[in-house]
Amino acid sequence: MKTITIFRHAKSSWDQPNLNDHDRPLNKRGERDAPIMGERMKNAGIRPSLILSSTAVRAWKTAKIIADQIAYPREFLQREPGLYHAGLNKLYDVIAAQDEGFNSITIVGHNPGLTDLANDLIPNVTGNLPTAGFISVLVDSDDWDLRIQNSARLIEYDYPKKHA
Repeated sequence: MKTITIFRHAKSSWDQPNLNDHDRPLNKRGERDAPIMGERMKNAGIRPSLILSSTAVRAWKTAKIIADQIAYPREFLQREPGLYHAGLNKLYDVIAAQDEGFNSITIVGHNPGLTDLANDLIPNVTGNLPTAGFISVLVDSDDWDLRIQNSARLIEYDYPKKHA
């Protein structure tokens, strides 16, 4: 059994319209929501053995905040260039490339790919994974090639406004 947690980066800033998309930071709401959602992830019992993040500034910052909340060592965080605006097939490729020794992986990235992945694993689980939201899924598989998984079960779906 493998656990995959799909975590969309927290809300990003559009204050600098000339800034490259990749370089956009978190805004105040993102800075507020990311630690709250990291704490909720911890409270849900989600303890990844690997956290992979898009290289985008907003995703990397979100990953670092999550790591702090769940006591995951920052030095073990991994930047994965393939997660930047990855579509469904690329997400599956990145996940499949991970070592089978990891039983729980969290990926921090972007929509629409993350919503597509969540819905591919758990049909119709969400119309849109909100910023700073996460979906954790238990997959009946011995390896990370999740395209060939037999079944998947929702562990947790949470997002900032769920408890507002």
